Amino acid sequence: MTFSHKAALENMIQRQLRSRGINNPAVLDAMSKVPRHEFVPEAGIEEAYGDHALPTLAGQTISQPYMVARMTELLDVKPGMNVLEIGTGSGYQAAILAAMDAQVTSVERYESLASQARSRLAQLLPDAQIKIILGDGTAGYADNAPYDRILVTAAAPRLPEAYREQLKNPGIVVIPIGDRIQQTLTVFYRHGEDWQRTHDVPCRFVLLIGRDAWP
Repeated sequence: MTFSHKAALENMIQRQLRSRGINNPAVLDAMSKVPRHEFVPEAGIEEAYGDHALPTLAGQTISQPYMVARMTELLDVKPGMNVLEIGTGSGYQAAILAAMDAQVTSVERYESLASQARSRLAQLLPDAQIKIILGDGTAGYADNAPYDRILVTAAAPRLPEAYREQLKNPGIVVIPIGDRIQQTLTVFYRHGEDWQRTHDVPCRFVLLIGRDAWP
């Protein structure tokens, strides 16, 4: 039997997202539009829509579909927003944000991942507003700041100071915070000089490497 990406995508939406409480229409629509199997290595293509993370290049991963959807839902993205993503990886999360009509700046520390993601996104989403920057993700990217939203797809011991400086008021940061083994998906809300924090689901991400996170 030929593997059906369309059926696998629909199964992912229904069984992994809707059944677990993901109900933001814009998030579900974006997840439905972006072909996840185009972002995974050839050897793992039939696992692309599975309920788990998958390896990519440079020891990095493409996050579990539910985690991508949950982080995106917590980010509360609206069309036209200026969004900073830290950790481009395969480019899948950037594609989801672009599918929600966000303007995306994505910072990646590995040249191999950044180059591959640029090529993939240019082919799959030629009209998307996505800029991929090679650099230290803990420093953000001041040239395109301030940002309405900041999404971090790697684990940090704390909120890097650059994100506080580059976030608009009001604004939201979604980031995994914890130690090297286990983290909690954490949401920071900025209202003027007042910063509020909420804790969401436990998670486990690759580490955020840089001068204001892990060495």
